[in-house]
Amino acid sequence: MLENLSKTIEIIAEIAVSDERKQVLQPLAEYIQKKANANEEIRLNFICTHNSRRSHLSQIWAQAMAFQFGIKNVFCYSGGTEATAMFPKVAETLVNQGFQIQKLSQEQNPVYAVKFDDNQHPVICFSKAYFDDFNPKNNFGAIMTCNNADEGCPMVFGAEARFPIKYDDPKAFDGNELMNEKYAERSLQIASEMYFVFSQIK
Repeated sequence: MLENLSKTIEIIAEIAVSDERKQVLQPLAEYIQKKANANEEIRLNFICTHNSRRSHLSQIWAQAMAFQFGIKNVFCYSGGTEATAMFPKVAETLVNQGFQIQKLSQEQNPVYAVKFDDNQHPVICFSKAYFDDFNPKNNFGAIMTCNNADEGCPMVFGAEARFPIKYDDPKAFDGNELMNEKYAERSLQIASEMYFVFSQIK
């Protein structure tokens, strides 16, 4: 794990997850455990409306926490009900929390490579629909990270399980003095909950 990211994870380990949120997260932990017990690949697709903020934060932290806890064969993806772009503040927030990020393209919907360890494959991030060819077609868990995506996708085709694990959108603070603080706060909340999920896997 990258040194600065390890320091952030030490802080994350101390963040309490409420009993109410643990109940929300437990079905996802059980899904991952069942896959791990069967030595099957664990594919997780984090879905939000625009695939611009919460779904990317969740995808990246889940992949990092799987590595942190030594859970093998975990492949994390993200998607939206439509494609926009990964919001730049997401990348900036993650760099501040210890990730290394390379911007691989400059178009309106850039591709980012997000590294959590010197020797591990980076997480590839760009905005896409959840059913994009980049994402798995079947045998995956769909994690709905916002209300709109959960309500707007009554069916996620190919998903073998669905988990509504919703987060408030930091977009509400775009352009005001609380923006940096709220993006960091949301990222750490997601990180602490993914830490909890993967800490449960035996």
